[in-house]
Amino acid sequence: MSVTSPQTLEQNIEQKPALPPLYIRIHENDNVAIVANDGGLGEGAVFADGLTLRERVPQGHKVALADLKQGDAIIRYNVVIGYAQKDLPRGSWVWERVMDMPVAPGLTDLPIGTRLPAPLPPLEGYTFEGFRNPDGSVGTRNILAITTTVQCVSGVVEHAVRRIKDELLPKYPNVDDVIGLEHTYGCGVAIDAPDAVVPIRTLRNIALNPNFGGTAMMVSLGCEKLQPERLLPPGTIPIQTGAGEVQVGVVCLQDDQHVGFGSMIDSIMTMAETHLEKLNQRRRETCPVSDLVVGVQCGGSDAFSGVTANPAVGFATDLLVRAGAAVMFSEVTEVRDGIDQLTARAATPEVAEAMIREMDWYDKYLDRGRVDRSANTSPGNKKGGLSNIVEKAMGSIVKSGSAPITGVLSPGEKLKQKGLIYAATPASDFICGTLQLAAGMNLHVFTTGRGTPYGLAEVPVIKVATRNDLARRWHDLMDVNAGRIATGEATIEDVGWELFQLMIDVASGRKKTWAEHHKLYNSLALFNPAPVT
Repeated sequence: MSVTSPQTLEQNIEQKPALPPLYIRIHENDNVAIVANDGGLGEGAVFADGLTLRERVPQGHKVALADLKQGDAIIRYNVVIGYAQKDLPRGSWVWERVMDMPVAPGLTDLPIGTRLPAPLPPLEGYTFEGFRNPDGSVGTRNILAITTTVQCVSGVVEHAVRRIKDELLPKYPNVDDVIGLEHTYGCGVAIDAPDAVVPIRTLRNIALNPNFGGTAMMVSLGCEKLQPERLLPPGTIPIQTGAGEVQVGVVCLQDDQHVGFGSMIDSIMTMAETHLEKLNQRRRETCPVSDLVVGVQCGGSDAFSGVTANPAVGFATDLLVRAGAAVMFSEVTEVRDGIDQLTARAATPEVAEAMIREMDWYDKYLDRGRVDRSANTSPGNKKGGLSNIVEKAMGSIVKSGSAPITGVLSPGEKLKQKGLIYAATPASDFICGTLQLAAGMNLHVFTTGRGTPYGLAEVPVIKVATRNDLARRWHDLMDVNAGRIATGEATIEDVGWELFQLMIDVASGRKKTWAEHHKLYNSLALFNPAPVT
């Protein structure tokens, strides 16, 4: 990545906030670059190399570095992200309305394992303070989770959770929180359809998340299609006592014993207190960083995502993999256009084949809905300079760092290995986060350029801003400012190490994220590709 400015980066920093005209070019073969200045630049702005803007270009949007003829390839990240619809002289604004999107790459004859990097040295000696579970997994928080079999009980559970927090939780200081795992599934659905396995295993595996301590309680209505024994079969909760495995505690609201609403709430609170007593006995202990399971994701992305925040996350991803941890990257439509880059990094042919299989399944899923991958890019993405899904994908992939990809998960599956994992999910922030929770994520890293108050009650979410201006305006929502990379105040490595250390501190409970501080939590959002009856 190169930065072109009339003065040195050190001088630019001293002159903040009035930077001279500045653009960022990712690769020497690129024929476009993005305008870095807050607020963009007007017609006539002159860069250090003499490039002059022929029209106003908003921040993050592309400017032509050379004369482009109609039909010429537009190149960013050393990848063709589009074709010029008309002649675009040097200095022109290059955006979605003057570009045609390339066709999606095919899923055959892809490179497999051709770009495996040399092994990086192990990263040893880093630990965090976590809650170790009987199955060997480790939580970063100690939470009582009340899962539900059907949406019908959500209001009752919400009422009970408020009472539990007010009346019971203060008696158990080692328990961080009480949450309801509420959702919109369980009845009125084709429960036996082939794709119904996705939401069912998602709900099952979320209840087994490491942050819940290997204990689970459930609230059922009674008449729903998703019965308790189907959601969490006996033996799925891996906590041991002298008497053997503890089974899931279930409160069924339609049971004859419940006479009135108050009786339902009393039953839930009585069972909750039993679980709180167990969770309160847990203590943090020193654990290697290899026990972290980190999900990385981006939302509200802009053209800086692939320049600042996502490369810094990619650097931290490599650190985690070197330390033996598991890192998941996801979002099928946001990596689909770089499938050749991913299969080239597959550790084995089987991993490559699994990625191709997930991409093919999703292609067919989109086709059934009569849309294609271009539906991914939002108005905010485009306002932030991302012209289409190809450009967005190139910036998204860099979150995965450079390590070999060692495993692939289908939606809702539980993670069973370490290393860099591709967890296939939709690109929706909330659905992706929900599926990464089901995989066993105990810490979440989320990058954003446009800004989003996204958070999860189940795991801490570290938010990384792509731009200085966002970090300034949302100073009490963003945890890390990667925008300093664009202006030369910090390097990708600097911010990557900063993020790595923050992950350790947050996982240890020494620091809270802003989302935790404000209790900004999004609801779970299930991916249900099966029919609704």
